[in-house]
Amino acid sequence: MTTDAQSKETTDGFHLVIEALKLNGIDTIFGLPGIPITDFTRKAQAEGIRVISFRHEQNAGNAAAIAGFLTQKPGICLTVSAPGFLNGLTALANATTNCFPMILISGSSEREIVDLQQGDYEEMDQLAIAKPLCKAAFRVLHAEDIGVGIARAIRAAVSGRPGGVYLDLPAKLFGQTLDAEAGKKSLIKVVDPAPRQIPDQTAIQRALDLLKAAKRPLILLGKGAAYAQADANIRALIEKTGIPYLPMSMAKGILPDTHEQSAAAARSFVLPGADVVLLIGARLNWLLSHGKGKTWGGKGPKDWGGQKFIQIDISPQEMDSNVAIDAPIVGDIDSCVSALLGGIGSGWARPSADWLGAISERKDKNLAKMAETLTKNPTPMNFHSALNVMRDIIKANPDAILVNEGANALDFTRSIVDMYKPRKRLDVGTWGVMGIGMGFAVAAAVVTGESVIAIEGDSAFGFSGMEVETICRYNLPVCVVIFNNNGVYRGTDVNPTGGPDVAPTVFVKNARYEKLMEAFGGVGVYATNPAELRKAMEEALRSRKPTLINAAIDETAGTESGRITSLNPQSAKKK
Repeated sequence: MTTDAQSKETTDGFHLVIEALKLNGIDTIFGLPGIPITDFTRKAQAEGIRVISFRHEQNAGNAAAIAGFLTQKPGICLTVSAPGFLNGLTALANATTNCFPMILISGSSEREIVDLQQGDYEEMDQLAIAKPLCKAAFRVLHAEDIGVGIARAIRAAVSGRPGGVYLDLPAKLFGQTLDAEAGKKSLIKVVDPAPRQIPDQTAIQRALDLLKAAKRPLILLGKGAAYAQADANIRALIEKTGIPYLPMSMAKGILPDTHEQSAAAARSFVLPGADVVLLIGARLNWLLSHGKGKTWGGKGPKDWGGQKFIQIDISPQEMDSNVAIDAPIVGDIDSCVSALLGGIGSGWARPSADWLGAISERKDKNLAKMAETLTKNPTPMNFHSALNVMRDIIKANPDAILVNEGANALDFTRSIVDMYKPRKRLDVGTWGVMGIGMGFAVAAAVVTGESVIAIEGDSAFGFSGMEVETICRYNLPVCVVIFNNNGVYRGTDVNPTGGPDVAPTVFVKNARYEKLMEAFGGVGVYATNPAELRKAMEEALRSRKPTLINAAIDETAGTESGRITSLNPQSAKKK
């Protein structure tokens, strides 16, 4: 634009934000338009940024978070002020908890009005609210500071332990003008936003000495190992040492689940049986029973089983969070694993035949038992017979990305469906939060171009189900499979009073979810047996059309709270 007086080129806040993002390689925004960012979305699209518009900000935020996990660049979520900002906060907090790099950018009311609490449209002190829920939070008040604000947000999101960042942009900022040349010079291209963190050689040697002395070593891979994209070095470390490994759910596929050293089918045997455990990108939080208790061979919930731990983590504060870490290695995963590899000589002694043989025996027993269960074909379908189909589909399509949420739908899928490539399984993560499904599915399709299969419990699907319209609007190759057993956990609960209301966990019987996808022009299929499910899945992957398969399964299938029944006080009491 130009001024009439001087015919001098100027720019504004809209264009400076857009150019700052583009300068740093950000080409996609997930969000939902509205006051005061509607014009921004239009201008961003006009300038070549892909804007994926959702039906709810939480789903857009989840999309941005998982885009960050897949690309190692911060995913961008754009929301309106106050209510829209609040909707995005769950995704922001979840991203921080799961170490997904994400930036939530929200429009906001002007500071002078907010500070005097004068009652502006959607007035809220958003920065103060966001701060406790993310790694960092910034506000930009002047157009000449936009470059700095974007740069700081990017660096905070991806450096060290990745996480969520909040960036507050008051409405007035977008209309501010600046000399075009000065504006261009104010932008910053972030150099080396996530520099390598080289581990101390003493720490590496301490860890190697502990591994050498181990009689029953185990390597445990977390989703941090998947995020690091250090696949070749991790595989080399596992195969060179001969140590069995156990992948957490989003680490499945770094090595194929069918790899001979995988101990996934013997999880309950190797955790208490190991004497030295090397944690790569995994935290000893509740998902690993905090490193103690009966899971690890202790006599009670607070007892440590006596294992010695080696932990690789970029944050030194993570060490000793629950139990003593005997050999902490602080640094980025690729550098740490590379250093361990460099210290393993040709004379390295592989684990004892007794340890490997015992694991193999337990694996064979459990896999045989699982195979026997999967061959059954009950009517109606149950989780096992339906997932036997999914298991075959993923094996035949290893590049497809699997999104998974629910209670039983999550637990059964994780243990039955093998993954063959890294970063192909995306699920509820550290918090076990429901509602990530459609946001994750949209982002996975957008940033990778691969087909996406979303296996959803009927309850979990309800949190983000309206985004099937988004899937259809952008014609994404997403196939949603709903395991429909008429309720939360099961569809068989009854109202103990005998009154007209159904039990809180029961949904409409035999709901036709596939009609929702059909309503927006996608393909809907109602499947009542494995043959119908298989046919529909194969056609969806062949056609790459938006598809929803409503897989009717036995309403008695499933257990209360899935595998975490012990966390449900009432269910635990019943036991």
